[in-house]
Amino acid sequence: MTPLMSLTRAQKAAAILVAMGKPSASRLLKFFKQEELKALIEGARLLRTIPQNDLERIVAEFEAEFTEGAGLLDSADRMDTILNESLSPEEMSAIMGDKKFEVAPEGPPPIWPELEKLEPARLGTFLAGEHPQTAAMVLSKLAPQTAAGVLLTLTKPMRGEIIKRMVTMANVPDAAARIVENRLRTNVLAETSTKDTSAGQARVASVLNELDKPLLEEVMQDLEAAGTPDLDGVRARLFSFDDLPLLTQKARVLLFDGLSTELVTLALRGTSAALAESVLSAIGARSRRMIEAELGQGSDGVPAADIATARKTIVTTTIRLSREGAFELPSTQDAA
Repeated sequence: MTPLMSLTRAQKAAAILVAMGKPSASRLLKFFKQEELKALIEGARLLRTIPQNDLERIVAEFEAEFTEGAGLLDSADRMDTILNESLSPEEMSAIMGDKKFEVAPEGPPPIWPELEKLEPARLGTFLAGEHPQTAAMVLSKLAPQTAAGVLLTLTKPMRGEIIKRMVTMANVPDAAARIVENRLRTNVLAETSTKDTSAGQARVASVLNELDKPLLEEVMQDLEAAGTPDLDGVRARLFSFDDLPLLTQKARVLLFDGLSTELVTLALRGTSAALAESVLSAIGARSRRMIEAELGQGSDGVPAADIATARKTIVTTTIRLSREGAFELPSTQDAA
């Protein structure tokens, strides 16, 4: 029997790995450095019997719930079994000093910003099947507003368990965090990416919005004839300067309230009377008189490129305000 007070940190870590069992320990071992694995092996070989009470105290030190039931016997043999089934002979030799070993790269960057873009219910469904300690770790990494939204999708008992653990949670080791990140990347983000094409639709729409109206319509007809999928989602994100009359009066007022009279005047040069009226009707009387006076002098000498740039600025502002929720684009309203 190994006295608790005489255990080193490496021996305590080895005891917890054995308590986790082969599947979980095998995944975790992949994230240890060479010198750490060597210390674990050497520490485990000195372990024999660990009483259950002592094991629970070790687990409490690491602030995680890894095991339940009887104490551990023959920790060294079980650690050897886990290592032999987790690592190749070459890796074992490298760990024990027989040859040099290249440490695997840290892996992809953290995924928390990507998770915050998901619907709360999507992440909540995944966390509902996980241990509350894992769910607490995940929510502690997210922005407070996102974490609160996810919590509301869970049952009351689950919420209570998660919040209790979030209150007492200390810093999570990097190796443990990477294991959870990999599970989320595989079971949440990978599945979402195969279903959610909104990012691709937005990219295509941003390109098509750079085209003039006639060319844009021609390209959309070609895409439709070719059977391009999710074309309605792309169409809902398209908007051109000629579409301004299709906006509601309230939307036009919001749009032009933040634009300068100089920009609006430049954009309206050479437009049809109907389009100009739809814009001017959304502008205050004083600004309208100033713009009409400028337009009455004609457009001679005004570079066409400057007019196109002004119109593009108004289009870009319209799309940005719609994404911020100020109003809906007319194509979106038609789809609804």
